[in-house]
Amino acid sequence: MADPIVSLSELSIFQKQNLVLTNVHLQIQQGEFVYLIGKTGSGKSSLLKTLYAELPALDGKAEVAGFDLRMLKSAQIPFLRRRLGIVFQDFQLLFDRTVYDNLAFVLKATGWKDKIKITERIMEVLDEVGLRSKRNKRPHQLSGGEQQRVAIARALLNNPVLILADEPTGNLDPETSNEIMRLLFRISEAGQAVLMATHNYNLIHKFPSRIIKCEEGAVISSGNQLD
Repeated sequence: MADPIVSLSELSIFQKQNLVLTNVHLQIQQGEFVYLIGKTGSGKSSLLKTLYAELPALDGKAEVAGFDLRMLKSAQIPFLRRRLGIVFQDFQLLFDRTVYDNLAFVLKATGWKDKIKITERIMEVLDEVGLRSKRNKRPHQLSGGEQQRVAIARALLNNPVLILADEPTGNLDPETSNEIMRLLFRISEAGQAVLMATHNYNLIHKFPSRIIKCEEGAVISSGNQLD
């Protein structure tokens, strides 16, 4: 079996001086879809922030996408993040630019220079999320679901091995949420791991997959069933 995309063991996670999670053990394999659940304040966001190196990994073992988080230097963080795709609840699109320009901005910021290759890659990810025809629209001209699909396209640009999705359906209606879930599952079936934080247990019932839970300072594996 290939090395896991995420391998954490005996890891403690701090927010400033406050211990949020302790003795964290977690492995995520290539192409796996994993839900991350837990009450507000239970440590879900802190765990995600540790995975993309916004919070430091101070002890134990923490390897993500081939990077040792404990040995990670600040200059290496952009290279780690290129191996990750991050999707937020509030989309975080640039509203003064078209869909195409939102995506081109990311590619140029991560070292792409060839205009033809930039356009080819943008069209590939827009096809993947079904939005090629919206490439010249600005975010305010799109529905919430379309904006989130643009955010997912942006996350896919650099062929990440892991998508971190923090409440990606939190601002969407049920039907649109289902569309986003089907898209995220297609992405995982194509080989990219997805770790999705959510409060929406209806989605977990409808789209069952492995569940991990932050509870009382620990990360607990719950199999495929909600308690």
